[in-house]
Amino acid sequence: MSVKPNANVHAYVGSYSPNGQGLYSFSQDPIDGALWPLGLHAGPPNPSWLCPAADGTRLYVANEFDGAAGGCGQLTAYAREGKSGALTLKQSVSSGGAAPAHLSLSCDQRFVFAANYGGGSVAVLPVAADGSLNEPLTVSRHAELFGAASSASQPAALAAPGSFAISGHDGGPHAHMAQLDPSGRFLLVSDLGLDLMISWRFDAASGQLTAPQSWRASSGAGPRHFAFHPQCAELCYVLNEEASTLACLHFDAQTGRLSTLAEVSSLPEGFKGSSFASDLRFSADGRFLYCLNRLHDSIAIFALAPDGSLALRGHEWTRGSYPRSFAFDPSGRFLYVCNQRSDHLAVFAVQSGDGGLAFTGQYVAVGSPAAICFVAV
Repeated sequence: MSVKPNANVHAYVGSYSPNGQGLYSFSQDPIDGALWPLGLHAGPPNPSWLCPAADGTRLYVANEFDGAAGGCGQLTAYAREGKSGALTLKQSVSSGGAAPAHLSLSCDQRFVFAANYGGGSVAVLPVAADGSLNEPLTVSRHAELFGAASSASQPAALAAPGSFAISGHDGGPHAHMAQLDPSGRFLLVSDLGLDLMISWRFDAASGQLTAPQSWRASSGAGPRHFAFHPQCAELCYVLNEEASTLACLHFDAQTGRLSTLAEVSSLPEGFKGSSFASDLRFSADGRFLYCLNRLHDSIAIFALAPDGSLALRGHEWTRGSYPRSFAFDPSGRFLYVCNQRSDHLAVFAVQSGDGGLAFTGQYVAVGSPAAICFVAV
């Protein structure tokens, strides 16, 4: 393992055990996008989602398991040394629920939001002045608010013919992502098990969540991840795992209400069989939206019209199996895909003109990679 000197961007990759051994650190070559290994930090198992602090001094990690006291997973805070990128584990706290699958930070960096897949809940944790995490201020459990879903043995209504993608619809709630809207006034939470997007009014002073309201996805769709349009805060795009569809929603920034504008497939026309959509990202200029398809093992590329409508431009093979998540580097010139079942990342160059992706020929060896994030030095 050699380290390329003078790199000004560090990458961190979380992984699932047993193939993955923890958190992997890399430096990035700014010319060709190559990742040079820096080291491995074992830490708590299954670091499946990563969120760096805005100033780069902390890295917050969701550890996706449920073996802690009370059947809860953990959130772990690491101190990050700026020049070397080295991580030092500072603490681990309860995520307030089992198997946390996602975490995010408030705009002012005062609160962390955790989506707990097991049991379906969202937790709000205050961030101390030194960057450490306090115990959950509040934990809101979806079953208590919306009840349990009926067990769904049928594929999603809008899934491809022949699909058996019904995982996660076992009669219970499964929170998959929690993040504030661009204004910071509402916390949105996707619940795959209940087929809901839940919008909470968020008090930035106290950290409290109130007045939940919900938007229902198409039957059995399984909302997983979502993203707001970079230039239009009224447009929210939701990727549905079981249906492998992308829903375009209108978001009312005054009330927090969501309403459906359109829903399109993330798979090629004529596809038949099972696939599970997993992650979505906008290009830096907001002209293109990229979505991952697991089993089809592709990146769907959508062009966005000025009104936010979607046009499928094509698909790029991920060069591996079961792409779980992906990310752009800070320059927006390279895209990195975590191919979970292939035990590697694949690196793509982004074509600025048409949004296309060109495989660079580079693979990065990581056992069962789950998530990647970047920090500029």
